[in-house]
Amino acid sequence: MADLVVERPEGLYCPPGDFYIDPWRPVARAVITHAHSDHARLGHGHYLASQASEGVLRARLGDVTLQTLAYGEAITHRGVKLSLHPAGHVLGSAQVRLEHGGRVWVASGDYKVAPDRTCTPFEPVRCDVFVTESTFGLPIYRWCPDDEVFADINDWWSRNVAHSRASVVGCYSFGKAQRLLSGIDPSIGPVIVHGAVEPLNDAYRAAGVELPETLRVADVKNRSDLGRALVVCPPSATASPWMRRFGDAETAFASGWMQVRGNRRRGGYDRGFVLSDHADWPGLLSAIEATRARRIIVTHGSSAAMVRYLQEHGWEAGAFATEYGDDSIEADAQAGSSESVGESVGEGEGEGEGEGEGA
Repeated sequence: MADLVVERPEGLYCPPGDFYIDPWRPVARAVITHAHSDHARLGHGHYLASQASEGVLRARLGDVTLQTLAYGEAITHRGVKLSLHPAGHVLGSAQVRLEHGGRVWVASGDYKVAPDRTCTPFEPVRCDVFVTESTFGLPIYRWCPDDEVFADINDWWSRNVAHSRASVVGCYSFGKAQRLLSGIDPSIGPVIVHGAVEPLNDAYRAAGVELPETLRVADVKNRSDLGRALVVCPPSATASPWMRRFGDAETAFASGWMQVRGNRRRGGYDRGFVLSDHADWPGLLSAIEATRARRIIVTHGSSAAMVRYLQEHGWEAGAFATEYGDDSIEADAQAGSSESVGESVGEGEGEGEGEGEGA
């Protein structure tokens, strides 16, 4: 029988349903797994996404034609039964379950199996074929518990406060920033966020996610507070003129890529915190096993290594070539995105630096 999902120049396509999943070229009908810019792009005629993702999708894409489904709610389109299930990646992230002709396929989008206060936990979905990401699909990637990471961040921040130095953390404005904010101790000092981060904070709060009070630089009345602040901004901002207002600050980057020490040195950061919104190597394998799928199709990341491992351990495995980001720093080129809106901040620099999906 023909596959339920195939590769096309526009993206991953479901032939019987005549729709695409996270397409990278404009199409008539797009099912969106989550609102990161390499998966949710402008230009499609009709969007279908999870109900929980509506706020962040509209913050990023504006007034698009958007249909939403609650997690687990099913619809049938051209004979294909479709439902969305939690992926645990970021707010509203979903796996796409497709059922047709007695077969079940699941396209994971991006996912994380570790607990996260800011989004619905990953839900394994039984299927015949599982299309999985493999961003961190190498055995070296194994995450510490969040509590340990947040304790390290709080300790670093406290030490900097004692020396009247701002603590600037570069992280991606959608997903990673909110997860970081949910775990820090706001009693240590004021929390300042870049203009690219706050609109996404607003969308998270509107969805019922608890975040501490956050300020923009323009809201800080006492300049001495800058020396006690934790500053959360896109990675691009840490090397921009925007940083000058914080004086002798220490910088850090929060990402799964910080598992490799050389990445911190190459980025010029004082600290690296290993915090990822993707599954690590054990998480990927546990998620794959939980699906009970006979066939695995691997997308972006360390796909060749993951396919080889799966084949050696008895799975029928292959790969799809996609144009999703590799979770390095990428430009968010979506015109009109709330992340590209500048903000007057005293010295004339804007807070408009945006970024794409984060690791």
